[in-house]
Amino acid sequence: MNFTRWSARLPGTQRRAAARTEQAVSTAPRGDGSVPAARAERPAGAGEPLPPGGAVGLTGPDGVDELPVREVLDRIPALVALVHGTDHRIAYVNDAYAAAFGPRPIGEPARVALPELTELGLLSLLDQVLRSSKPRTVKSRKAATGRSYTFTCTPVTLPLGGSAAGPEEGGGVLVFAADVTDHAEAAERLRTSERAQRETAVTLQKSLLPQELEQPDDLRIAATYQPGGTEAAVGGDWYDVITLGGGRTALVIGDVMGRGVRAAAVMGQLRTAVRAYARLDLPPHEVLQLLDGLATEIDPSQIATCVYAVHDPNEGSLVYASAGHLPILVRDEHGTIHRAEEPTGPPLGTGGWLHTSGSVPLGPGSTAVLYTDGLVERRSEDIDEGVASLERALAGATGTPQVVCDRLIRALGVTADHDDDVAVLVLQHPARAGGDAELFRNAALELLGGVEAAPRARAFATGVLASWRFSPELHDLGVLAASELVANSLQHGTPPMRLRLRRTDRRLIIEVTDGDDHLPRRRRAEPADEAGRGIAIVATIASNWGSRRTPGGGKAVWCEFALPK
Repeated sequence: MNFTRWSARLPGTQRRAAARTEQAVSTAPRGDGSVPAARAERPAGAGEPLPPGGAVGLTGPDGVDELPVREVLDRIPALVALVHGTDHRIAYVNDAYAAAFGPRPIGEPARVALPELTELGLLSLLDQVLRSSKPRTVKSRKAATGRSYTFTCTPVTLPLGGSAAGPEEGGGVLVFAADVTDHAEAAERLRTSERAQRETAVTLQKSLLPQELEQPDDLRIAATYQPGGTEAAVGGDWYDVITLGGGRTALVIGDVMGRGVRAAAVMGQLRTAVRAYARLDLPPHEVLQLLDGLATEIDPSQIATCVYAVHDPNEGSLVYASAGHLPILVRDEHGTIHRAEEPTGPPLGTGGWLHTSGSVPLGPGSTAVLYTDGLVERRSEDIDEGVASLERALAGATGTPQVVCDRLIRALGVTADHDDDVAVLVLQHPARAGGDAELFRNAALELLGGVEAAPRARAFATGVLASWRFSPELHDLGVLAASELVANSLQHGTPPMRLRLRRTDRRLIIEVTDGDDHLPRRRRAEPADEAGRGIAIVATIASNWGSRRTPGGGKAVWCEFALPK
């Protein structure tokens, strides 16, 4: 095949040689006999052989026309091959192609003679280019040699030979491959680095979350955390369950705005601070107030949303405060969904705001859900629509807390490639009946009158603990603790006063409330002191003890005894 016959038809080239030749012939000086001058050919003595087929390049302003097309293709470092016909027979491969994949026999079909195209999945691409007469490009295909190439396949029209009637035109494909190995390796190194950073952030995130949730006596709790897909950086979602003592439980969920290791680190600091503040047994809005100031100190550029809630089985409610977070959803024992919308303050880290507490009922048989925005926020819809979808999903989600978590995740369409982190915390206050209900009992006594209140409290505690069939040792310790707490309240507190006894399947809880808000503290009593020993005695005999201020004013002092398993 004469390469120069189709070389001028390659995309982006002109038949400049023919045009320049005609111009040279028409403008050349004629001899005396009006005989046309010789054709404008480059002298063979110039030291360069004529190219195959007699193709001649003419000198242009930039010297490009001095090179025939085949000589250009032979010299460029990119890989070039030309195939023609429906079976893509080889018409030409340049030196770079032969150096990369070895010599290729001219005239053989590509399926046999160009196995590298088969390995790279390009034979079907050649068919598409030939049928559509449109160029196609595939990026960064890695060959068996270990090098990566970007292939561009361009349709060309080439004469395949002819007869007296004229040449027969045929279809061909020019394969142009640029070596992009360095770019591909750099991109892979970048992807590897990003994967390593993401794995570091995910590991940090998960290590900062509770490895095992605390399970209070009166609640059943489960949580799920799912990081965003591989294209999304890890965020700062977190949750926690904190046992406050006296049967009360704090539940927390939050979301640090931002992505990556920094967001996860800020999340870890906030979660640690929440646990520390929870030990003070403060109302939810006071905990958020402290967190707000701390968030500003940690990183003024980071803000976070958070809900802090406290469950008290004696009150049958969930008292909460929200810092810009999404509303808690509660499904009651009848299946009705309640949305705890108010009050909601600005996110943590904004400062200058006084948070307030709200309340939502959480009686036996109820289920509550705390969650982050990754569960309900979608780019294509308003977030209120996502919350409404969650309400519908919660209305039909039954089973254990972990089952409810999984069903909500599936119902909201959260998959492994989700574009945001998702944290879900589900708590259930089970309705107990039968023998199980016998393990959860309550008894209370209003402490009226003066000095006679102490013997009445001892008699009440003696009778209640005897009816609950505790061991003699635990019975006597419980009566002693109740007597000391009541005596302390009578001496240092103000009316109204109440003694409350409560048992669960794990512990006995004794609590005394009064109208004075000065919290007692444990101190060492001197031999001559007439007071100061009551709290020390309680702290010595009980498994745990504590005190807190009550929302309506006053305080509660409690202690608890672990029951034998």
